[in-house]
Amino acid sequence: MPGLGKSLIIIGIIIIVIGLFAAYGPKIPYIGKLPGDIHVKRDNFVFYFPLATSIIISVILSLILYFFTRR
Repeated sequence: MPGLGKSLIIIGIIIIVIGLFAAYGPKIPYIGKLPGDIHVKRDNFVFYFPLATSIIISVILSLILYFFTRR
């Protein structure tokens, strides 16, 4: 059962990080406003796809997970 406890702690930390990002994400400068983010605005239509932001967040998370699983 020690593995279950460790898994629950990690899941809890992930949920907290996602919650903090949802609450304070719009206040972080440049997130969602990078060159490479697709933003199309028409009369009754708005399309937004944060391509560059998604790639940068993916690289950062990959590096963090790599360092945690390397030990």
